[in-house]
Amino acid sequence: MEPDESLARSNADPAAGLARQDLNPFSVEELHARIALLEAEIVRCRAKIDASVNHRATADALFKR
Repeated sequence: MEPDESLARSNADPAAGLARQDLNPFSVEELHARIALLEAEIVRCRAKIDASVNHRATADALFKR
């Protein structure tokens, strides 16, 4: 089990909610701000993936001795 699997997660997927949201009410500036926020979240997710992969590789190397 991955460490984060023990944490309770909501059944509602926030990303899916964003994908369904009507963009018509937003101004161009608001849409640019939304894109910047989403790009920052992508960077944060990629950093978590990299950290998890590196952690796993380190643990595998340690226990395969």
